[in-house]
Amino acid sequence: MSSEFARGVARGFGHVLRPYPIRDIPAGASVDLPGRGPTYVTDSGPKDAPAVFLLHSVLTTGLLCWYPVIPELNQRYRVITMDQRWHGRGIRSDGFDLVDCADDVVALADTLGIDTFIAAGFSMGGGIAQLTWRQHRQRVAGLVLCSTGPYFSTRDPAHRANAQRTGRLLTAMSRIMPKPSRRLDDTSAHTTVWAMRQFFSTPLAQMGQFGDGLGEFDSRPWLGEIDVPTSVVVSVRDRVVEPERQQLLIDGIPGARRFEVDGGHACCVLGAPFFIPPFTEAVDAVSEVSIGA
Repeated sequence: MSSEFARGVARGFGHVLRPYPIRDIPAGASVDLPGRGPTYVTDSGPKDAPAVFLLHSVLTTGLLCWYPVIPELNQRYRVITMDQRWHGRGIRSDGFDLVDCADDVVALADTLGIDTFIAAGFSMGGGIAQLTWRQHRQRVAGLVLCSTGPYFSTRDPAHRANAQRTGRLLTAMSRIMPKPSRRLDDTSAHTTVWAMRQFFSTPLAQMGQFGDGLGEFDSRPWLGEIDVPTSVVVSVRDRVVEPERQQLLIDGIPGARRFEVDGGHACCVLGAPFFIPPFTEAVDAVSEVSIGA
């Protein structure tokens, strides 16, 4: 197993074993995106408030990645989460491509009747947020990019080969791994139990495809074209997407503002008390400029 994906699995188990306590998790439902398929969505907060789409990292779900920040954001934003393709209860497709994931975001916005929105993404979700702007420029009012960069290390052919080998290994292992629980919405259990159900709802056997999808992403040729207010939340202790790679977004996107969190690559959950303040400040900074909130 490649070191990158081994760390990914370790982070996933970290979410499970040391989760931030559950509080005020919004109820969700399956939403069918016409011509694309069903995915699991939460839509909470004032319906007339500025909309923020929270786009999750690889090997998590919309809620597992973002549940610590939702109650804070709900005070002044309409907050939407969705499970990306092959994650949680997301769309099951023939392949996995961040381009498709970005189109899914706008398809959901259409279904919910949301014209423009802020796209906030963590790690993989940051790549999806950037592509959502590129593919649907009139829909994205601003970007909040967290613990992410303009490319992922799986772009390296050796890393992608390792991801494929990992996928083949986990395909065999998946026969004895826990199956997704039907009680994914049950928050009455201990947070660890809830987090475990969320984590295992993503088939780890798809990791090879995830590596391929991440490896195709590279926004460096067009970063300078991004013309919406952008905040970049840098996890300064990150060993997966190193801070120097995160800084490339700030250097490349005109007017991008830097916010820092004293944490590593799982800081959205494992370091949530340190992540929530700079993240909400980053969202507010974008909203103030783009929407006038």
